Amino acid sequence: MGQRMTSTQRNRLRTSAETSGVWSYVEPASLTPTWVHFDRRRGTPACSTGGYPLIRQGRKKTYVCIAQDDLNTLGYQTGGLDGVFGSKTYQAVIAYQRRAGLSVDGIIGCNTWRALQEAVAGTGRTSTTITS
Repeated sequence: MGQRMTSTQRNRLRTSAETSGVWSYVEPASLTPTWVHFDRRRGTPACSTGGYPLIRQGRKKTYVCIAQDDLNTLGYQTGGLDGVFGSKTYQAVIAYQRRAGLSVDGIIGCNTWRALQEAVAGTGRTSTTITS
């Protein structure tokens, strides 16, 4: 959230989320400079500075759905937003990593998450992107 806020308003919102004690994770401003993201994150972040956890084929639930949403938004078909990191999602990750010049391993770790999030942020609102 906060894409339509000023930098000052985003910083106030981020600080409020950090000090509230309600959220287990507040994305650092360095990772999301044009919006504010906070949630009740589970798992160890893939990046030492924070972010989503590493996910790979066989994983299920929320973070897979977020990755599927990003990949679909960028034109890499995952077979839908089912929250299951199956073969179609794996193939979409491989194709994305190749095109983005990343290490091609089919695993969404720190560099792949960063690249996906930056690329999706650059697309703006689309009919396929989940936005708050």
